[in-house]
Amino acid sequence: MYLSYQDFVAAKDKGQFINQFIKFHESTGAYKEALKADKYDAQENETILQFQRVYYTLLGQKKIDNFSSNAQICSNFFHKLNTQRCSYSLGNGVFFNDMSVKDKLGKQFDRRIKEAAYNALIHGQSFLFWNVDHVHEFPFTQFAPMWDEDTGALMAGIRFWQLDEQKPFKVVLYEVDGYTTYSAESKFGELKETAPKRAYRQRVEVANNLEPEIIGEENYSSLPIVPMFGNKRHISTLRGMQSKIDAYDAVQSGFANDLDDCAQMYWLISNADGMTDDELAEFRDRLKFQHIAKAEEGQVQAYTQEPPYTARKEFLTQMRSEIYEDFGALDVHAIAAGATNDHIDAAYQPLDDNADDFEYFVGDAIEKILELAGIDDEPQFKRNRISNEKERTDMILEAANYLDEETILKKLPFVAPEEVPDILAKLNEESYNRYTEPIEPDTPEDNPEGDE
Repeated sequence: MYLSYQDFVAAKDKGQFINQFIKFHESTGAYKEALKADKYDAQENETILQFQRVYYTLLGQKKIDNFSSNAQICSNFFHKLNTQRCSYSLGNGVFFNDMSVKDKLGKQFDRRIKEAAYNALIHGQSFLFWNVDHVHEFPFTQFAPMWDEDTGALMAGIRFWQLDEQKPFKVVLYEVDGYTTYSAESKFGELKETAPKRAYRQRVEVANNLEPEIIGEENYSSLPIVPMFGNKRHISTLRGMQSKIDAYDAVQSGFANDLDDCAQMYWLISNADGMTDDELAEFRDRLKFQHIAKAEEGQVQAYTQEPPYTARKEFLTQMRSEIYEDFGALDVHAIAAGATNDHIDAAYQPLDDNADDFEYFVGDAIEKILELAGIDDEPQFKRNRISNEKERTDMILEAANYLDEETILKKLPFVAPEEVPDILAKLNEESYNRYTEPIEPDTPEDNPEGDE
């Protein structure tokens, strides 16, 4: 059963409903996928780490193979690709038309936005909380949103966390008219209200070195929590990528296993007509475990077969290329040294296409934060990309006669946007000093004939 904001309003026991809603949130497919994405992001690829080699006896019994190698090699594709997409748009921070806007959003604004954007990619969605003069970021694995049945808007939410199983379970309920804190001895314990509902903004006064006193409270016109989505489907980037990553890791691990197992060694036993199938199987197991066996009258000959190196290498190369292509990422191996900007732009095109979609949702969330903060501006992104800087600089300088100084400075690849105002100010100062310096009168030595 899906639970919504209307169900919360109708609930009589809010504490009991909060417990129920958290359990509902953790039972959803999106939450489970987010937990799995966290593991892949930490290079703990679930499928590979749970893989166990088995073999079948002559009687058809399935047994765990404790003798063969079982390498579990996990690639780092998931973290690397998501980091590239996020840093491409936000590696240089967020820019605004008014440079002073950043001062109103808190010192950690760029960092919090990047954290929220990264979690929005791997989880499908994350949440930003505007707290008076700075931003907090809530990952989907720690925040249960309550959506309105009629409008689909975010009307409330529950932030929950626990440092350790032996520590208290903490909960904060966020509503339009304020927030309430709860706590329980354990995650499955009864939630108790630890602080009554309070407003998001409080006016505090301190008089005559006494304790601070709250003299006024007020809320925002809407819930000060904004959802940020990683894509239009609101799903994790792990969706669709996991199977390719698992296939790559499986072949890579299998290749390591074959190399460690002496390149697939097997034995031929001569003069062993008196041995039953069970005795042969037992003899093989003893060889694999002890690497030595006693042959009475027979002869044991070991043979090896080289693993199919070429085929696996080609598979890994092809699979790596498909992972980058499906994700829409830049493969630096596709750019040759000294490539022109036309070739570089072509290699960046898939990343640009995904960045357009990604920046739309990130920008939408930031605009809502600006609205809560009472700021009239819009975010801008400077993509973090490599280029042939000499070629770009030459092209800009060739058009310098048709451009003003500010435009030229903004286009130059080695000049950061925040440096432009200072450079222009220095140029204006030098120009002013050049035309306002007093002209020294001629001395007799300079004008020996006394001409006026």
